[in-house]
Amino acid sequence: MSLLFDRPESPSPTWVRAGLILVAMLLLSLACWALLAGTAQNWSAVWNFRVAFWHGWLLTVGLSAVALVLSVIIGTLAALARQSTFLPLRGLATLYIEIVRGMPLLVLILVFFYVIADALGWQDRITVGIFVLSLFSGAYIAEIVRAGIQSVGASQRESARAIGLTPLQTYRYIIFPQALRHSLPPLAGQFASLIKDSSLLSIIGISEITFVATQVNSATFSTLEVFIPLALAYLVLTVPISLASRWLEKSLAFET
Repeated sequence: MSLLFDRPESPSPTWVRAGLILVAMLLLSLACWALLAGTAQNWSAVWNFRVAFWHGWLLTVGLSAVALVLSVIIGTLAALARQSTFLPLRGLATLYIEIVRGMPLLVLILVFFYVIADALGWQDRITVGIFVLSLFSGAYIAEIVRAGIQSVGASQRESARAIGLTPLQTYRYIIFPQALRHSLPPLAGQFASLIKDSSLLSIIGISEITFVATQVNSATFSTLEVFIPLALAYLVLTVPISLASRWLEKSLAFET
């Protein structure tokens, strides 16, 4: 009898999970439609702004993609700097991580754009927004990467040193592959948060999709018809990240 309860469940394929998520979203949409069927709706007015929504969504994708790459680079370098034996470098990395993580993103955007960028004569809102978003997400990625690196046992480092591997080879072949596997779930969450955090860039006038949605809402007074497509637009970006993370986690699985 115990064998019936101890038998591990076989994981569902990724496409099955994706199908279940799509079905759940469809059922939720139908339920919302049924609840709101009797209310006055103005979809035609919002439909007239479909080109603006599309351009805003594309800008959101571009901002998030560039910021994602930069934040991974910044976070990895900061994590390695915090592991360094060179005290000033480790101190600077720690100071950067603690200051950025201790500030809300909205405050960081306002301070950087209206104070620092203005003093430097940096007027391009898009590049400023990408840099601030990368800087903010990079601080969290640095801690995720550092935790992944520290999860690799010291005995493996000593074994790599014993067989003559250089520090660079040790990180390349021993530490990073294992650290990546351990870091994938929190990294996926941070990547999804980065995409959602890009909506705060509307505060400095960047015409990403949240900015467009608020403008369309002000013009049409169709709050429901504006913000439902906005929510779906973010789900289209964040759900694939979660699915891709699970697939990579399974692909990189190995016995330890």
